[in-house]
Amino acid sequence: MSSLNKPIQNRPNDHFLDLPPLPMDAEGLADGFSRYYAYTFGRDHDCQSAYYPYKALAMTLRDRLMERWKQTRAAYDDSKCKRAYYLSLEFLMGRALSNATLNLGLDQAAEQGLYQLGLALEEIASSEPDPGLGNGGLGRLAACFLDSCATLQLPVRGYGLRYEYGMFRQLIEKGAQVEEPDHWLRDGNPWELERPEFTQRIPFGGRTESHRDHRGRTIVRWVDTHDVLAVPYDIPVPGYRNDTVNTLRLWKSAATDEFDLDEFNAGSYPESVAQKNAAEHITMVLYPNDASENGKELRLRQQFFLASASIKDVLRDWIRLHGHDFSRFAELNSFQLNDTHPAVSVAELMRQLIDEHDLEWDEAWDITSHTMAYTNHTLLPEALERWPVRLFRQLLPRILEIIYEINARFLAEVALRWPGDNDRLRRMSLIEEGDDPQMRMAYLAIVGSYSVNGVAALHSTLLVEGLFKDFHELWPHKFNNKTNGVTPRRWLAQCNPGLHELLDETIGTEWVCDLAQLSKLAPYADDAAFRKRWHAIKQDNKRRLAEQISQICRIDLPLDAIFDVQVKRIHEYKRQLLNILHVIHLYSRIKQGDTQDWTPRCVLVGGKAAPGYYMAKQIIKLINNVSQVINKDPATEGLLRVAFIPDYRVSLMEVIAPGTDLSEQISTAGKEASGTGNMKFMMNGAVTIGTLDGANIEIREKVGEENFFLFGLTAAGVDSLRHHYDPNGIIASDPTLRNVINLLECGHFNQFEPGIFDAIIHSIRNPHDPWMTAADFASYVEAQEQAAATYRDPERWQRMSILNSACSGYFSSDRTIAEYNQDIWHLPTVKPSR
Repeated sequence: MSSLNKPIQNRPNDHFLDLPPLPMDAEGLADGFSRYYAYTFGRDHDCQSAYYPYKALAMTLRDRLMERWKQTRAAYDDSKCKRAYYLSLEFLMGRALSNATLNLGLDQAAEQGLYQLGLALEEIASSEPDPGLGNGGLGRLAACFLDSCATLQLPVRGYGLRYEYGMFRQLIEKGAQVEEPDHWLRDGNPWELERPEFTQRIPFGGRTESHRDHRGRTIVRWVDTHDVLAVPYDIPVPGYRNDTVNTLRLWKSAATDEFDLDEFNAGSYPESVAQKNAAEHITMVLYPNDASENGKELRLRQQFFLASASIKDVLRDWIRLHGHDFSRFAELNSFQLNDTHPAVSVAELMRQLIDEHDLEWDEAWDITSHTMAYTNHTLLPEALERWPVRLFRQLLPRILEIIYEINARFLAEVALRWPGDNDRLRRMSLIEEGDDPQMRMAYLAIVGSYSVNGVAALHSTLLVEGLFKDFHELWPHKFNNKTNGVTPRRWLAQCNPGLHELLDETIGTEWVCDLAQLSKLAPYADDAAFRKRWHAIKQDNKRRLAEQISQICRIDLPLDAIFDVQVKRIHEYKRQLLNILHVIHLYSRIKQGDTQDWTPRCVLVGGKAAPGYYMAKQIIKLINNVSQVINKDPATEGLLRVAFIPDYRVSLMEVIAPGTDLSEQISTAGKEASGTGNMKFMMNGAVTIGTLDGANIEIREKVGEENFFLFGLTAAGVDSLRHHYDPNGIIASDPTLRNVINLLECGHFNQFEPGIFDAIIHSIRNPHDPWMTAADFASYVEAQEQAAATYRDPERWQRMSILNSACSGYFSSDRTIAEYNQDIWHLPTVKPSR
């Protein structure tokens, strides 16, 4: 037994733990900071590093979080309340220091206390690295949800992986993306608390064996496994000024104590430590490239590692509070699966209940199917997790047996409902037959869950009419919609201090936790004095953004230009390509002298392409080549600037969102599940140009069609056009698009790299282009012309900007989480113990 898990013989007396509350004023914070800086880290006035002041302040704030963290845990334990667990392979939390000062209500005290010491809070906060535990909207949404759960005082714990290397750092060399490792944990993480006493042991490989017990039950054991340890690290998640601090528990993989001494003694040191290295690789890197067989295996290991460790942890907690009686487990627990990645949790909970806690199949299935809930985040069939059955047989043989049993019982239910419908049985089976049978993980999640939700109204409709139609016909009661939202704390109160102050002064302070209060802004859209102040704040934010772009890209942006921004993961369906085709059109107009009634424009694009995604990388290269030509051409001075922002991340978005005028949400209709960047921009007063896709539809409904620049085909239009799509005919009949394609084909933007963009040109001209780029081009150009003309009318634009912010209240993650709780989790509100 590890010394960490041995029962303690001598415990501290209770009165030693009954400490007085830590001071929350400037002097108390300055004193705590000084003690950490001087004594814990051994620094003095000769220290030149910004890291140690950051770390000292982080520890000072963490102490105050710890007080509330312990009180929150005690309240949950004392009440024995129902709890929910949010399982996600990504948590893109963003920097923690500014969030902690805001949510603890210590922003002013920290600023004053540091000022007394000759330090600036903003400078210290900016030295914090971005934790790279996600690659886009999925992980950032999970972070917003945890913030809202804590603010609403709901007993929800997040479970994820503690990746040693996060999402890669993106460099741009000769216009192309280059990936560099992001070792974000190199200097440690002062916000985390290692909890080795809760370490779990996770099995892989091996084989199964079975026998009959004295009652005639078949008992299956998973044996000869190669085990890995899951070591938990806890990160505090503070609610907004309510003393609640919830937990995000991240698992780190580690080798067991077993060591192959025979190999070592035989002189084969590498082989003797191979298992240790393999164990530690599981949480080494966020989302390994799964193009290879090794990458697929590692990714499946990550998914099972997360599921198994988290479920073991929840069951451990249950037994601590309730003993081994699982009769009320489903009544008091819910697991929310964030997309398909944790879907193996369905089979793993069954395994643990049956194999490790001796429940009968029916009892275990009743518990599992009433505790699991599944959120789907994609309409792209290729993005749904599918794993070769042979990989399961190799890595997770017991899990494979359980999934086969789940599938057999499920198909019997389908056959009972639709006798003789073999096509339906084939379509709905958890196993896709073929030369290399595949496990359909989304189907496993649906079959094992009591709730299945999409993340925007259109997305949820398309799921039940398309991808999951068969399952909806069988279980219509399972399916529901929960339109995404984002936290107003980080995405308005924290990142836009100027607007924060104006809102507090104008409509009061309650909007921070009740974003619907922003509707009170609407009458001020007609107030000239208010519009003037609104515009001044926007200009300050644009100035801050322009300074960032100047430092990063060496491009100067005129502040009187419209800041036209598209930042998100680079993917063909998000259509950064359509954006850059429009930029080429604008450049062509300038070169032709067509600049009458011109609106100066700065086009900013940012985002990362998956390392193995060739076309996405080509689009980045095209954007950079086009920007280089345009920015170097004297004819574009003061009229058009283009920048690709490298290494897009949360901390950059905190500067970008407040400084944006026009928000680009231009995905092919029917492809984007929701989008959350659109909500962040809207809150900060940007106006959206977009298709009727994802949450754009609801944004347009809330703000009114007159305050939204709409273009493009609908999802139904895309489907109907697909069978007779003729992009070459569209190009031939549209002089504007034909001119843009000619500039691409003649090599104007790649004069010294002939043929480099042939694949992009072919994709635009391809009749099977699923993204319909050419089809939406003319409509997009028209909408952009409307946006440019509107921007030339400052009063009208400011009015639209104010109304966008005023109508953004619905898109708070507080509203989303309240709906999850009302319809799916049914958790009580629990206030911390005092």
